[in-house]
Amino acid sequence: MAKETQIKLTKTRYRLGCLGVTIHLLQDEDPLDWLRLIRSRRIGAVTFHRLIGEHGSVSGALAALPDVARAAGIDNYAACPVEVARHEIGLGRAAGAVMLRWGEAGYPAAMLDLPDAPPILWAQGDVGLLNRPIVALVGARNASSLGLRMARRLAETLGAAGQVVASGLARGIDAEAHRASLATGTVAVQAGGVDVLYPLENAELAGQIRAQGCLVSEQPMGMDPQTRHFPQRNRIISGLARAVVVVEAATRSGSLITAREALDQGREVLAVPGHPFDARAAGCNQLIRDGATLVRSSSDVLEAIGVARRTEAISVPHDPLPGPTPARTPLSDTAMVHSLILARLGPSPLAEDQLIRDLAMPPGTLTPALVTLELEGRIQRQAGGLLSRMD
Repeated sequence: MAKETQIKLTKTRYRLGCLGVTIHLLQDEDPLDWLRLIRSRRIGAVTFHRLIGEHGSVSGALAALPDVARAAGIDNYAACPVEVARHEIGLGRAAGAVMLRWGEAGYPAAMLDLPDAPPILWAQGDVGLLNRPIVALVGARNASSLGLRMARRLAETLGAAGQVVASGLARGIDAEAHRASLATGTVAVQAGGVDVLYPLENAELAGQIRAQGCLVSEQPMGMDPQTRHFPQRNRIISGLARAVVVVEAATRSGSLITAREALDQGREVLAVPGHPFDARAAGCNQLIRDGATLVRSSSDVLEAIGVARRTEAISVPHDPLPGPTPARTPLSDTAMVHSLILARLGPSPLAEDQLIRDLAMPPGTLTPALVTLELEGRIQRQAGGLLSRMD
């Protein structure tokens, strides 16, 4: 069970290493010094906090950097220039972003006790969401139709039960979870700068989250995401949350990295089971085998985090969710149609009419493609209009 932490920022003393440092004293220091320290070469979150503990203040740690570097065998070391920090603050203001420093009002209280808590977060939108109860939903980018439906239902019903949904704004499960929880509260943690749209296909979704939810990142403004940034982002997703739910994941995926981070942080880890033959479910099944809580609906998640059940909020419908399907441009490229169909199907049978709704294609476009794939032996048609993928 994840620890519940209530922090009164004006009174609470937080210990770094063996030295006690009052949060409110740190907040009196110049934000430029905070940025200069964390943006200095070879300084990460863990080193930032260690330096504060050793030197008692941000400015003290910044002044000591050249000597610390020299003792480590690095000559001519210079901290991040003031001009660079000022430029980043200017970019933040231009983007309408808020800088949240570790421990100050608005900074996520759930992350304060983490040894690698980001010293600075840039946020756009409703920063109040960062201190509401949060559950993270993560999963595969190439999600199946069933996986997307499960993510949608979980996000909607968890939101109705008062939980903010956090994820990583990636395509697939992440994007579906964000869309389904826009009305009740969603937080998107980005791998690059909070003002950098990635992936571009989710640009419209990012704008909706900026208006109705919250975008957050620890990276500098304007930073394009690099491969190394995604594991760092994952620890923030899990750190914000009381529980991490993996909806679909392969055995080697970023979602499992998030799950491991969650375990290290003392968060609950839950997973949605999948068909043994579907590689997209292998990671979830492995987590369940290793002790993760099996998720059938949001009631399992709420029970795991100790929230009273609310039947009206957590009931999961068996029929497809009502409402019109967003119109999409018809696809004339046969290969593209085949790829979209195969991406949605897995070993678990799916109704053909549900596939039509999920892909938002005219039956006249989809039916010939299904016949072709069936003749090629790539999909199997079963009784009752059910389809499954063969390869």
